[in-house]
Amino acid sequence: MYNNILGVFILVIKVDNLTKRYGNLIALDHFNLEVNQGEIFGLLGPNGSGKTTAINCILSLLKYDKGTVEIFNKPMAPDAYDIKKDIGLVMQNVAIFDELTVYENVDYFCGLYIKDRNHRRELVEQAIDFVSIGYYKDFYPKKLSGGLLRRLNIACGIAHQPKLIILDEPTVAVDPQSRSNILEGIQRLNKAGATILYTSHYMEEVEQICTRIAIMDKGRIIATGTKEQLKAMISSGEKIRVELFDMDDNILQDLKKLPHIVSVEYEDNFLIVKSSRGKNNLLAVLDYLKSNNIAFGKIYSEPPTLNDVFLEITGKELRD
Repeated sequence: MYNNILGVFILVIKVDNLTKRYGNLIALDHFNLEVNQGEIFGLLGPNGSGKTTAINCILSLLKYDKGTVEIFNKPMAPDAYDIKKDIGLVMQNVAIFDELTVYENVDYFCGLYIKDRNHRRELVEQAIDFVSIGYYKDFYPKKLSGGLLRRLNIACGIAHQPKLIILDEPTVAVDPQSRSNILEGIQRLNKAGATILYTSHYMEEVEQICTRIAIMDKGRIIATGTKEQLKAMISSGEKIRVELFDMDDNILQDLKKLPHIVSVEYEDNFLIVKSSRGKNNLLAVLDYLKSNNIAFGKIYSEPPTLNDVFLEITGKELRD
């Protein structure tokens, strides 16, 4: 959030040169991160890039070798309970009690921060309604689907209405309907005033909900910005897909000679043309097809994705 009076962004998380080693393995390599108040900040990276390690270090759940962490402009420490009471944490592994019902689980975790029973009862009901599991509040976890367990996990983490919510891959292994419900819920939490740090290796989720994004690889941040800013950093341009039922090698070779064309492939009756950044790439392809009397069907033009950004910056696919 930008403070117009002071002319500065209000930092909720500030991490400087965080380093974490496991023997010879460097899990975090001078990791730096700044998250502003009011953001949904996406931390994007493949499995093993260090996202979960970074979260655990930020929360002082894991010791690190060097660096500093501040949350709400205060140094973070294992016993910083005045800071932790305003943080909600939802880890990728569902952390609930099998012997407690849905309601009892949410009440237990909320009770770690809210002692007044009447107030806690209101917050628990709100959290259960928020993730749409009211019908199941008397169920035990073993009766719930994977998607419902994820939503229960979120309710347990946000019931005390924290100012900062950290979600570490909350949609792993859930069905599309539950994923959509979770993502919509995250946006509602943000609109209600929560700052959110969201880690994932699902690029489409991050692109959908995050106001700013950091791409992480090998324990460090390699690029940060809005999705538009990240896409502007790379040379890759649009990907053009043209339905084509009659193909010969001459068409492929001719298209490769056009300006700004990086590659041309043909698969499943579609001509796939990848271009570098530049104007009129689609028009140039269509002009070629028309001038050579080549019949074509549907045409799609796709702008660069976060996967394209990651592939160009790191040289590997995002979902490793």
